Amino acid sequence: MKIIDKLNQKGIHISFEVFPPKTDAGFDKVLSATDEIAKLNPSYISVTYGAGGGTSKNTAKIASHIKDDLGVMSLAHLTCASSTKEEVGEVIENLKAHGIENILALRGDIPEGMTFPDGDRFHYAYELVQEIKKHGDFCIGAACYPEGHVEQEHKEDDIRYLKQKVDSGVDFLTTQMFFDNDIHYNFLYRIREAGITVPVLPGIMPITSAAQMKRSQELSGTVFPRRFLAILDRFGSSPEAMKQAGIAYATDQIIDLLANGVNNIHIYSMNKPEIAIAIMNNLSEITKC
Repeated sequence: MKIIDKLNQKGIHISFEVFPPKTDAGFDKVLSATDEIAKLNPSYISVTYGAGGGTSKNTAKIASHIKDDLGVMSLAHLTCASSTKEEVGEVIENLKAHGIENILALRGDIPEGMTFPDGDRFHYAYELVQEIKKHGDFCIGAACYPEGHVEQEHKEDDIRYLKQKVDSGVDFLTTQMFFDNDIHYNFLYRIREAGITVPVLPGIMPITSAAQMKRSQELSGTVFPRRFLAILDRFGSSPEAMKQAGIAYATDQIIDLLANGVNNIHIYSMNKPEIAIAIMNNLSEITKC
């Protein structure tokens, strides 16, 4: 089944993300975490490709396990900046061979020291989307940035490039993490005005430690609202208290989104099933509405 078909169905759809291990030694641990998250009956589970494609060999394995062994739809991430066009084609064919129907197309981070653009690589995500479509009837997702891409100075340019990407064959979008829902609502208004009509899944990241917050800010440049900073200031020195507060904050974000008619939500669970379980327990009755 394709993810877009699920998203177009009535009801609330919540999905989670896992990432492959950096070494083969960690594979079983990631598989175990994935199995626990699958028990929550998510709409789908996405599997990242890893920085620089370094964990890509396990992406197809885990995505296949989710689909074939756990009976949950899977979404395989694919980045192109770190791979040649030939290598990208091989990965797409490998995903097809594993029966993976859903791909999240990303440019990815440019490897340090690499000259970019390189004529033997795709320079932009829309080119990757076009390439995926050449290989078969995939459901294609892509990323979007409610606070603007860190490499774009003007949000108008960011939305223009997003529309180019969507028009190339994207079926749905997932946002970068954000911590102020008003940012998401404003972003939705702007992209709808620009003619982007595909489903948009808000990406919710439960921040459960001060170190995680710092890392998230470095990666995405996201702005933390004063309300969240107060939580960090009060509970950041107590790991268990901060974990509980971070879960509560993410839950509150999700409840607000659902109350405002946003029924498709993606949670960056960071391979932590206990976080995913706690959030879903908090939503146990709400998701029935």
